[in-house]
Amino acid sequence: PVQAGSDEKGFSLVELIIALAVGMVILMAMYGVFTAHNRYLKIEEQVAEMQQSVRAGMDMMVREIRMAGYDPAGTLGADIIAVQTDAIQFSYAVNGTLRTIAFDVADSGGKPSLRRAVNGGSPQPVVQNIDDLVFVYNAGPPKTVSITLTGRTDQPDPRYTHPVEHDNYRRYTLETTLFCRNLRQ
Repeated sequence: PVQAGSDEKGFSLVELIIALAVGMVILMAMYGVFTAHNRYLKIEEQVAEMQQSVRAGMDMMVREIRMAGYDPAGTLGADIIAVQTDAIQFSYAVNGTLRTIAFDVADSGGKPSLRRAVNGGSPQPVVQNIDDLVFVYNAGPPKTVSITLTGRTDQPDPRYTHPVEHDNYRRYTLETTLFCRNLRQ
């Protein structure tokens, strides 16, 4: 005999509702794990992109600043022209012609960017989301240039508060000191 409230296989309506409720709880838990994992991956992707950008910017500056003062003939006057806390300008010889390079950080397209200018031209952004750039020149001997470059993520992370800046951007800082081998010591 079949009881009221059950189907032919012997499952009651109450059992079916309980099974659906348990299934929904499990499904909601899986969705929560998925969204948390997805959010974490987006943050990690931004952090990796930020670190790569800061390293690329630092590498570019290091390569060019090491050339400061390079003048094999000694006739062009290549040297470090100006160093400010947040900007540097220097020159070196390329195929008998003096090339002047300048680096600074300024707003470019609504984002703080590391900019590079060649031979007094208009500064062009080379790396975006750069919060801070600090140069320290030691006239030696030996002559050195210390560089500190700080980048930030492109998007804020509402679940993170930076301990110093008190905003929601994650930051990454690189520091290096260069020996200026082409400058007269």
